[in-house]
Amino acid sequence: MKVKKIIGIIMYRSFAKYLPRSNGRINLGSKQLRRFCGKLMLDECGRNVNIERKANFSSRVKIGNDSGIGINSSIAGYVTIGNDVMMGPECIIYTRNHEFKRTDIPMHEQGFSEVKPVVIGNDVWIGGRVIILPGVHIGNGCIIGAGAVVTKDVPDYAIVGGNPAKVIKYRTDEQNKEE
Repeated sequence: MKVKKIIGIIMYRSFAKYLPRSNGRINLGSKQLRRFCGKLMLDECGRNVNIERKANFSSRVKIGNDSGIGINSSIAGYVTIGNDVMMGPECIIYTRNHEFKRTDIPMHEQGFSEVKPVVIGNDVWIGGRVIILPGVHIGNGCIIGAGAVVTKDVPDYAIVGGNPAKVIKYRTDEQNKEE
């Protein structure tokens, strides 16, 4: 691991993540400091990124320009976030799961499944408390409704919600006519 990545992780985890919200009346430069930490520690970090207060994320995350990670959100493993992505608070993105195939030994002793990266396209709005499961690809221009549990890929310009998340409609007239 590179020295700059280690420095970014230490700075972020020790104090930057606890600074006030980026849009609060008193923010003490928290947005800029968390962005600086992100540039040091993430595999890729675009310009004008907003990492919010108490967000937990892997250094393997790649985040595009003008995108954000929501307050108290948790992102584990290999996740690619495109440009212009808005993320609400308390979102969770998983890239692996527990193994559970065997019944002769407890699940907690079976380890984890293989890592399945998550990819989020450009211009996506992810509502608060959304859960995205391993291997999911979210297309460009999507809206993921608050509280949705995304278990399958989401096509471009889809508006999805529910548990499991289902397409409610599309943002373009042509796609809505096809249904």
